[in-house]
Amino acid sequence: MTGYIFDLEPDDNGTYLTTCAAFPEITTYVEDPAALPVHGLGALEEALAARIARNEDIPAPAPVEAVKAPDARDGRIIRTWVKLPLQTDLKVMLYRMLRSKGITRAELQRQLGWNRESVDRLFRLDHQTRTAQFDAAYRALGYELSVQSVPVS
Repeated sequence: MTGYIFDLEPDDNGTYLTTCAAFPEITTYVEDPAALPVHGLGALEEALAARIARNEDIPAPAPVEAVKAPDARDGRIIRTWVKLPLQTDLKVMLYRMLRSKGITRAELQRQLGWNRESVDRLFRLDHQTRTAQFDAAYRALGYELSVQSVPVS
């Protein structure tokens, strides 16, 4: 389960300024903090896709336990954890592994014996990747995928 922490600060017009310290490029507004899991996720996925397209680093995700009660700065900040969907999570983890190992997409393509477009789709957040493709890519990087279910809190 992977996600990032967002801060919501009440604005003077009844909305909330929404930011994510891990992604300074994310600044958006929501009318209701309950809308953040959907609205914030959209902004987060756009930021992730842009960083992948530009071949930039992606910050490590934050554990849900890192979210604290309202921020001590003035008590007005609402800190919320936004969970990535499984497909996005798998793609981001694969991208981060590829970069940490210093392997290019072209090298991954050679290892897998796939065409370029098939490898590029592994990293496109708007493309639904089959589990077998993830499994092959992770194995090529020396990892094995494992599934674990956790109770909803």
